[in-house]
Amino acid sequence: MISNNIIQSGIFLFVLVLAAKPLGIYMARIYEGKPAGINTWFGWLERWIYRFANINPEISMSWKTYAVAMMFFNMFGILVVYVLQRLQSILPLNPMSISSVAPDLAFNTAVSFATNTNWQSYGGETTLSYFSQMVGLTVQNFVSAATGMAVLVALIRGFVQKQVETIGNFWVDLVRSTLYILIPLALILSLVLVSQGVVQTFKPYTKVTVLQPVKDSNGNMIEEQVLALGPAASQVAIKQLGTNGGGFFNVNSAHPFENPTALSNFLEVLAILLISAALCYTFGVIVRDKRQGWALLAAMLIIFIPCLLFCIHMEQNGNPLLNNLGINQKTSALQSGGNMEGKESRFGIASSAIWATATTAASNGSVNSMHDSYMPLGGMIPMWLMQLGEVIFGGVGSGLYGMIAFVIIAVFIAGLMIGRTPEYLVKKIESYEMKMASLMILIPPIIVLVGTATAVILTQGRQAILNPGPHGFSEVLYAFSSAGNNNGSAFAGLSTNNIFYNIALGIAMFFARYWLAIPTLAIAGSLSKKKLVPATQGTLPTHTLLFIIFLVMIVLIVGALTFLPALALGPIVEHLMLVGT
Repeated sequence: MISNNIIQSGIFLFVLVLAAKPLGIYMARIYEGKPAGINTWFGWLERWIYRFANINPEISMSWKTYAVAMMFFNMFGILVVYVLQRLQSILPLNPMSISSVAPDLAFNTAVSFATNTNWQSYGGETTLSYFSQMVGLTVQNFVSAATGMAVLVALIRGFVQKQVETIGNFWVDLVRSTLYILIPLALILSLVLVSQGVVQTFKPYTKVTVLQPVKDSNGNMIEEQVLALGPAASQVAIKQLGTNGGGFFNVNSAHPFENPTALSNFLEVLAILLISAALCYTFGVIVRDKRQGWALLAAMLIIFIPCLLFCIHMEQNGNPLLNNLGINQKTSALQSGGNMEGKESRFGIASSAIWATATTAASNGSVNSMHDSYMPLGGMIPMWLMQLGEVIFGGVGSGLYGMIAFVIIAVFIAGLMIGRTPEYLVKKIESYEMKMASLMILIPPIIVLVGTATAVILTQGRQAILNPGPHGFSEVLYAFSSAGNNNGSAFAGLSTNNIFYNIALGIAMFFARYWLAIPTLAIAGSLSKKKLVPATQGTLPTHTLLFIIFLVMIVLIVGALTFLPALALGPIVEHLMLVGT
């Protein structure tokens, strides 16, 4: 591995960890209702929103009421996005007169963006109008992210409160997440991205004269090219910060109008993990033990860093088949070397691998390179990070509450080993919490494996596979891993814009989101009712290196045992076939 790759990775990780603490403190003050500057200046706007929506912010909800409010809001969001797409042709801000979206694709897209998945079976510039992108998708980028953050905050309250029946107010948590955290950060980032050349305009698509005219397959000379435009910067900013990932353009952040420079690339990939990392510190601040937040962040990094380095290593080594043909893949002053297929030459191996690892560690799904073109084991890393349940950073809010589910499992197993009642943050972990945590861990693998098996069994699923053999299986497995863990990235090479995949992946995204959020709220409600259990000498400390390693092993064992057989049929056997050729 060349030194440039190490330096880029090191700078990225250093800035990420450095930014986690101040942002984590700020978010903790927002959620605790303490003065944080912006909530003092714009408190009038928050109060006006409550009055306009007829919300009493003083009312604290039971976990069931909280869950009903969350589901009602999200179902309404799905309906609105679906209707916008179906009526697109008669709505404003459609300068290219793009027709309405087909029912199955509209369903898939509506569920995708409402669940914070942002899986895209379409090309944005050819399928959706500016109005649909802005009013439909961008709005959902904000509120779907805020929903995950709200559920996390409710869970944190479960640990902090004692012997109460409520876990907070969903509408207050939603408004504060959007108004004081997501909108300010997105505004700042979008302005910086515009300064770098990311487009933000309502002008129609523009025709330009190409520098080197070429002939098409029919022998006709092509002298002009249509450049797609639109209000992209505003969507790019929140798609990254909210771990949404849906591209304004078809090739996502590999497009120069979404990601034009090295600085925009660094800021966008940093934004993917920024809030998720900072929420770990927010957790520590609110539970009054910052060591707990650092411990969770450390566990995530212990898994993330080796995966990142391994992905870079596999891509930098290049393709052995090309070596056999005498093609030079070594790094030099004239070339970056390695496997550059599917990667932008302006980003190279390191920036592409950092993005691929970060976007799948978080449930972001945006790409600046094509994962389908990675080496088999290099492409296995993004797939496996999703299959761990999107708990290594994960989506904003959802990643951390997924990791806390693993913590509950870990302390339960540790309690059995030492013969004590499991405890976490001076709350007893009993059978109810274990059942809910088990649901959170088991549901995504069931969705992924059942969905993949169904797709490769049915003719409708197999007909969409464009690459035969292990790689084609990997593409199907990746698609359901992405949908079943609310990521949204794709391996490509799979024609998913058909009724079977649009419906199957839409169902997978729906259950992967809400069948995890509701058990999380159930845990929050159960913990809020419990009394505090004073720590003793026999209490298992959950901030030590020993527990961090124990937690990491629990996450890895669950992921390895669940998906190793499937991975063996896809990327692992493809790698063996490649090196054995």
